[in-house]
Amino acid sequence: MSDFRNFLNKQLEDPEFKAEWEALQPELSLVQAMIDARKVSGLTQKELSERTGIAQADISKLENGNANPSLRTLQRLAAGMGMQVKIEFIPAPAK
Repeated sequence: MSDFRNFLNKQLEDPEFKAEWEALQPELSLVQAMIDARKVSGLTQKELSERTGIAQADISKLENGNANPSLRTLQRLAAGMGMQVKIEFIPAPAK
């Protein structure tokens, strides 16, 4: 197991830290989905920028989690990769 994973597991024992970590998961999942979709499409950030008209620097910010994209931006990115955006509401786990 990696040092980071060991560190994270130790931190997750703290209920306050765990609550914050879990609150970030939807955002982190979205960021990872954007990165994965771009890579599956075989595109660099620059190529995706050229296809969408979204600045490469802005795509980088999105992929680094330093910006919150609008639904319209997500749709533009998806279209540039030949994809569509799908958003779902699912039941929350029981507490």
